[in-house]
Amino acid sequence: MGTTQGCSIKNEVDIVVKVDQLLDEQYKHRVEYYLLKAAGILHVQFDKFRQHLLIIGYDPAQTNSSAILKQIKQQRLSAQLIVGI
Repeated sequence: MGTTQGCSIKNEVDIVVKVDQLLDEQYKHRVEYYLLKAAGILHVQFDKFRQHLLIIGYDPAQTNSSAILKQIKQQRLSAQLIVGI
């Protein structure tokens, strides 16, 4: 179950972040909600089948992958940027 804000834009960038902790559904929803409040983040969703992967779409004119990773780590999570899509 993912959360979406706004619609896809032409210059949207997608990244995949690996979260090292196993999170329950409530914690996942909190992470998604927190990230969607940040400027430039367009959509956030944990992968249904690989629950440690977080897929994030963002507007590169407003934010970048380093800033997003920092926001995830501010949630007391250990995470790594895996790939930009």
